[in-house]
Amino acid sequence: MLGNRKKANGAGRSDLKAIDPLRNLGVQDDEDVKQMLQGSSMVKVRSPRWQKRRTLKLLEDGVTVWCQSHKTSSRAKEQQSFSIMEVECVREGCQSELLRRMVGTVPEGSCLTVVFKGPRKSLDLLCHSDEEAQRWARGIRKLQERVENMTQKEKLDQYPKIRQDSNHDDKMSYEEVQTLLQMINIDLSDQYARSLFQKCDRSADGRLDHGEIEVFCRELLRRPELDAVFIRYSANGCVLSTVDLRDFLKDQGEDSSLIHAQSLILTYELNEWAQKNQFMTPNGFTMYMLSKENCIFNPEHGRVYQDMKQPLAHYFISSSHNTYLTKDQLTGDSSTEPYIRALNHGCRCVELDCWDGDKGEPVIYHGHTLTSKVPFVEVIQTINEYAFKASPYPLILSLENHCSVEQQTVMARHLRSILGDKLLTKPLEGIDIQTLPSPEDLKGKILVKGKKQHVVEGSSDSSDFSSSDEEGRPSRKKEDKKPGVSKLSPELSDLVVYTRSVPFKSFEQAAKNPATDMSSFSESEALRFIKESGMSFVRHNGHQLSRIYPSGQRLQSSNYNPQEMWNAGCQIVALNFQTPGEQMDLNHGRFMQNGQCGYILKPPFMYHPETTFNPENVGGGPGHRPVLLTVRIISAQQLPKPQWDKPSSIVDPQVWVEIHGVPIDIDKKKSHHVDNNGFNPRWDCTFNFTIHVPDLALVRFMVEDYDYTSRNDFLGQCTLPFTSLRTGYRHVRLLKLDGSSLSPSSLFIHVKVTPCQRTKKIPPLYTSSFKLGP
Repeated sequence: MLGNRKKANGAGRSDLKAIDPLRNLGVQDDEDVKQMLQGSSMVKVRSPRWQKRRTLKLLEDGVTVWCQSHKTSSRAKEQQSFSIMEVECVREGCQSELLRRMVGTVPEGSCLTVVFKGPRKSLDLLCHSDEEAQRWARGIRKLQERVENMTQKEKLDQYPKIRQDSNHDDKMSYEEVQTLLQMINIDLSDQYARSLFQKCDRSADGRLDHGEIEVFCRELLRRPELDAVFIRYSANGCVLSTVDLRDFLKDQGEDSSLIHAQSLILTYELNEWAQKNQFMTPNGFTMYMLSKENCIFNPEHGRVYQDMKQPLAHYFISSSHNTYLTKDQLTGDSSTEPYIRALNHGCRCVELDCWDGDKGEPVIYHGHTLTSKVPFVEVIQTINEYAFKASPYPLILSLENHCSVEQQTVMARHLRSILGDKLLTKPLEGIDIQTLPSPEDLKGKILVKGKKQHVVEGSSDSSDFSSSDEEGRPSRKKEDKKPGVSKLSPELSDLVVYTRSVPFKSFEQAAKNPATDMSSFSESEALRFIKESGMSFVRHNGHQLSRIYPSGQRLQSSNYNPQEMWNAGCQIVALNFQTPGEQMDLNHGRFMQNGQCGYILKPPFMYHPETTFNPENVGGGPGHRPVLLTVRIISAQQLPKPQWDKPSSIVDPQVWVEIHGVPIDIDKKKSHHVDNNGFNPRWDCTFNFTIHVPDLALVRFMVEDYDYTSRNDFLGQCTLPFTSLRTGYRHVRLLKLDGSSLSPSSLFIHVKVTPCQRTKKIPPLYTSSFKLGP
């Protein structure tokens, strides 16, 4: 067998021969991509006064764009780059806040804005012509789509085009090796990758030959903790046979069929000899363990898998508060950009605070503050463009209406003219007007949430009007109201169909109202109802929609704990998306499943009309299905330093595992810290948690830098539904504070779930939807 192993290590060198990435992406003949490869001279715009010429050029890897400035000084040319996978979206024309201010001074058709994921500032560009701007916009979108749709096997084949030197020895430069790593989903810190490259470059000529590349890859993939798992399952300690691999997959709780085992070898094994003989080498095993296919998140939950044909009240709905704000609610800027980010992340309920503006045009901002104003019409145009890019399911516009009747009418006209057929203006045929349709019924539709005029005996229903809005902010003066005179525009009122805002009086009164009525609650009101009338609140939320909003005292746009509201079945739990932190981590984790479509079906025990579920008391009864969760924290890989640390500093990482759910399930445990090792720290510590209501539980992994003298610094986190966890040996991909990827940082863990013995039989009526899948 040793001879075979040597053969395996020596074989497959031909695999490293060049394959054209652009041909692999199927864009080698695309005219837009050809323009990008040729490069374009553009003007980078930071302000009306700051405009500098830049050359943008797509590299031959098909994913990297160089942005190069040409300085007149003797210093080297400055270069910056971005990956097309870092791009949130590309907006054509004067769509950014800056470019909109420059309308009339720049040719709008030649403008382009590249919006990045995470905190990176958008890139505003002025192209040479309208056609050039259109080509770059189309090209970036096209490349993004092609890369996202590539299979893992195709990504493995996506090696960079190797330039031959004069000796035709097909060596690879460091830049080419970097691209190789990127295309096979291996992400390393530049410092580590460069030092490893230099170590393997025995000829010291700055290029690796095939033998040196093999050594580089072997060292790159060396993981002692993964080797230990490999050896445990390998019958001979050298390779995994299909029988060995099937045993491993069975213990993982996955498909352990022969066909699946063979497909994994074909996909992840780089060695040609091992592939042909249906073996997996340690390198192939490491490639598989590091792949998305082995992530802790159940890939089946990455698509829409839940029943989408139930009434809206049966779903948790991803919801944003003060969506227009970029920062705090006193002096922050109002912008259309937060709407783009929220909608692209699956948000299905956005808020618009509407006030009278100049020249008869309403504006959106946080009233009676120093926040800037953004035209209502621009927000609606942005919503029209991005409403259904991330999710096809209904979008709710939560209107905070402070406008005069005249400007309300303008709002209604803009909504109709811009949104067109997307706007729901009348009840759906075949559905009772008193009941709520399903997300499936309302696919592709935008709903207006607001007050609706009801005329009784010639007078307006006074319950629709008050001297303050539903969030306690000043609205109209009481003396402005006159008997029989409406302060609501009929045109705007007509647009409210299934989401009519009404004041909440009591659960008894609400039970008599149609399901299309909905009320808003401050966080303090909601918490009071949860503690005093938890079961009634859950029943109410099985029938009608409830919107929860942050306290008006949260001037810095901080957030409350959304989990407490979900425990009571509240659907529209509105958070300040612009404020990162634990609360937004929980929100991202809650809506990570079901294809991130923004709608999560509540467990059956939460929406049955006669449910007795009480979030404050779950010692038994509906939803009570206790399990034991055992998590072994093994190691971490390539943890970052806090941004404000000195370059010479080294992190001392420790890990928290937290359970967020009903009060009886809330728990958190931490590991010891590892001194001076952020690259590959090892813990090997085990935590046990009893989870009584698994359907509502979230699991949060959080890594921080331990400090003896001050508060620990946040390094990364990952939050996901307990029901989306996969058992076995898994990697946890960490995220930054703002929710963007922290790749290549990850945790390596082992997960086990054991059902606890039940003391009471749960009636079929309240059976949980909990199922822990592979």
